[in-house]
Amino acid sequence: MNRNVIFDHIKRTFVVSGALTLLLLAGCQLPAGADSSTASTQRVLKILQWEHFVPRYDEWFDSYAQQWAEANGVTVVLDHVAVTELGSAIAAELAAGEGHDLIEHVISPSRFEPDLLDLTDLNQEAQRRFGEQVTVCTRSSFNPHTEVFYGFCHGWVPDPGDYRRSLWELTDMAEGPETWQELLEYGGRINQELSIMTGIGLSPDLDSNMALRALLWSYGASVQDEQENVAINSPETVAAIEYMGNLYSNAMTDEVFTWEPISNNKALVSARASYILNSISAYRTAQKIIPDVADDLFFVPALEGPGGEAWASAHVINTYTVPKFSPNGDLAKKFILDLVASYDQAVFNSELYIFPAFDSTVPELLGPGGWLDDDPFGSNPRNKLAVLKTAAQWSTNLGHPGPANAAIGEVFASSIISEMFAKSVRGEMTPAEAAAWAEEQIIPIFKKWRDAGLVGGGSD
Repeated sequence: MNRNVIFDHIKRTFVVSGALTLLLLAGCQLPAGADSSTASTQRVLKILQWEHFVPRYDEWFDSYAQQWAEANGVTVVLDHVAVTELGSAIAAELAAGEGHDLIEHVISPSRFEPDLLDLTDLNQEAQRRFGEQVTVCTRSSFNPHTEVFYGFCHGWVPDPGDYRRSLWELTDMAEGPETWQELLEYGGRINQELSIMTGIGLSPDLDSNMALRALLWSYGASVQDEQENVAINSPETVAAIEYMGNLYSNAMTDEVFTWEPISNNKALVSARASYILNSISAYRTAQKIIPDVADDLFFVPALEGPGGEAWASAHVINTYTVPKFSPNGDLAKKFILDLVASYDQAVFNSELYIFPAFDSTVPELLGPGGWLDDDPFGSNPRNKLAVLKTAAQWSTNLGHPGPANAAIGEVFASSIISEMFAKSVRGEMTPAEAAAWAEEQIIPIFKKWRDAGLVGGGSD
């Protein structure tokens, strides 16, 4: 295979071992005079990581990988790739049948299940050591139809509503919205009176896809039902699309059709948006460069729909997979277990962006007086992040109310849901026509994966 197919995507590569620490360009030879004898005799674990939204985390992780390599007498090759290029980099490696031994994903890797090592033994060992796994993590890495753990979820990221308190105070809603109807009513007022929009994307990007699923779920709609049958064409879906049309007309602008993952962050921090659905990464950035803006940013849980349901998608599902072509599955599993045992460091160095898949590993996070009650990174007020203590109760997986199966993974990657909403909001289809169009796209995807034995159901 041409290495460039894979490494065109790689931003930086580290080779770390007990005898060697070098910063290399991918594919380069060791510098003249470097001692390669140890590197050539040691086992090599190749890891592909996405470039973290919180730079401090990558700095810590690179150092952790080096220390782990030295402690275990192995060589670790650590590559970082931009999150927007991660999917294509992974697909290229799996298609070629060679590449990294350990790959970290930002969403459930369910669509890659046929090419991945079954990690059931690893997941069982982790539960034996660390206790029960957070539900959203298990449902994002386990296929109940095949009874296979196609990945290992070591952490996850909540997706609360992020809002500018000073703007919502003007509508006597200083605590922010609690329902989607309040977002429409009061977000619309802010936009009409101040020309500051509500920031829910309608583009094919990751954030838009997650936000629009939160809307669907909170309206009682879903791509599939609990038995893995296609369920998108429903009255609840039509109602959610109608709602989005109203929200767009009253509180949004055309730019949301072309947003990238960073766009809603920028809009919130620059006061061009009064509310977005996102993690706390934009807030952490604002703390460092615009403290006054950070003091104005606050968070709310998932918004309630008309039936009282309130769901948000986990913003990131930090999931490792081991490709079947890897000869180093044992090393990969040891690296994962050792990382989970050190997860208090991972959470802290992500600046509380990442939550643990096993709560027992970071008691400092959720306990009374812990990090969320008293933010070690200087929130004002100190307990600003306490709202996230209940995040596991209102966060769910892609595929809700069913599992994150291979069909759900392909539907997400194809951005069918965001296109469904956009087609109606732009006036190309009625809400009912858009829901029917989405169903036409989704049914063949489910059939393909069901025929492959990877998806349950069958009454589409």
